[in-house]
Amino acid sequence: MTCVVLAMFAPLAAIADQPAPGPAPTPNIPPEPGPEEALDKKIAIWRFDALGIDPEIVQRLETLFRMELGRLDRQPIPSPRAIERATTDKERDCTGEEKCLAAIGKRLGVDLVVTGTVGSLGDNYVLTIKAVEVATAKSQKIQSDPLRGSPDDMIDSVRVAAYTLLAPAQLHGAVQIQTDLVGAEVALDGRVVGKTPLANQGVIGKLALGKHKVKVAASRYEPIEQEVDVHFQKVSPVLVHLLPSEVIPTGPVVHQEATPFYSRTWFVASAAAAAVLIGLWIGNCAGYVPTVSGPQGMPVDGSKQSKGFACR
Repeated sequence: MTCVVLAMFAPLAAIADQPAPGPAPTPNIPPEPGPEEALDKKIAIWRFDALGIDPEIVQRLETLFRMELGRLDRQPIPSPRAIERATTDKERDCTGEEKCLAAIGKRLGVDLVVTGTVGSLGDNYVLTIKAVEVATAKSQKIQSDPLRGSPDDMIDSVRVAAYTLLAPAQLHGAVQIQTDLVGAEVALDGRVVGKTPLANQGVIGKLALGKHKVKVAASRYEPIEQEVDVHFQKVSPVLVHLLPSEVIPTGPVVHQEATPFYSRTWFVASAAAAAVLIGLWIGNCAGYVPTVSGPQGMPVDGSKQSKGFACR
């Protein structure tokens, strides 16, 4: 009875070792974060110039850039009208040289003057942004990789450019990893980060922009490994559904063929013993001569009766 009870609970013990299925994952993405630490510099945006692209599109990108800097900087950014009132006609003709931008910055009383260009080469767009330090007239320039697609695709590039120039330490994004199993191991770029469900609703933050590898594995389930793109100040969701793995024997395969009964050991031994007995019987009866009994039971021909095996 005890053996029966243990046999009944053995499958339950095996199931207990497996990760427990949880509720179906649903994206629960937190809102985009603002700047971690606002800058305390006075910044002015000179203008963005169009190179082979619709000026209206460039104006939209400049407005977006201005809004992004407004979020990033504690100091108010001078409006285009305020810049126009504070500069002379000669200064307004500045095309981006460091000296004239530094002079404009001094007149505006700012620490940095930022300007940029947006160019089009076929289906590609290239964004170039330059920041000039007013005190030294030295500049720092960044240029985006060629971007393909709608001009709206450049919005992220404009935001990244703002942080790359002014707050590179805050240039990162996040991923959110969710799965329907409890206890699955999660690795990010080859480093184990924990088991599901992960803390903070599965959000892993402060990741470098670009591609990252996520791997989720659990006992008796097929592991899943995939790439995820991390974007600036965004949470990239990763929903993982693991499938049970099939148990395949890994030992050597033994092929056993049926053996005829006449080739088995017991049959051969029995046949040999029978052959010996038959041989002895034949040898004993080979010299047997039939006799006729005379008076008093004596054979007529005087031969003796054979003993041992009966040959008649």
